[in-house]
Amino acid sequence: MSVDTQEAGGVDEGQDGLTTQAAAAVRTYAVAPGVRLNVRSGPGTQYNLVRVLPEGVRLPIYCQTPGTTVSGPYGTTNIWDLIDNGEYVSDAYVHTGSDGYIAPRCG
Repeated sequence: MSVDTQEAGGVDEGQDGLTTQAAAAVRTYAVAPGVRLNVRSGPGTQYNLVRVLPEGVRLPIYCQTPGTTVSGPYGTTNIWDLIDNGEYVSDAYVHTGSDGYIAPRCG
């Protein structure tokens, strides 16, 4: 798949003509400082480890869902954040500024 870049707007267009402008508008949230965060295939520690995020990353949160309760730098919670297709992280490690849901529920 080829990707063309529009010079003036800085917006990428794929073959299908859809732009990533909407993706650029997605808010991101910081992972706790000094944390390499485990990404799981589902909303819980019993799910497979998909990858480990490096320190200092920011994440989009597309939706949130209840799962395994986890304690981390931002408290104890059962909220899990969907950051990509089939990729979840515990909200206890993401600085959302809230103890509750900040995105729509998944599903």
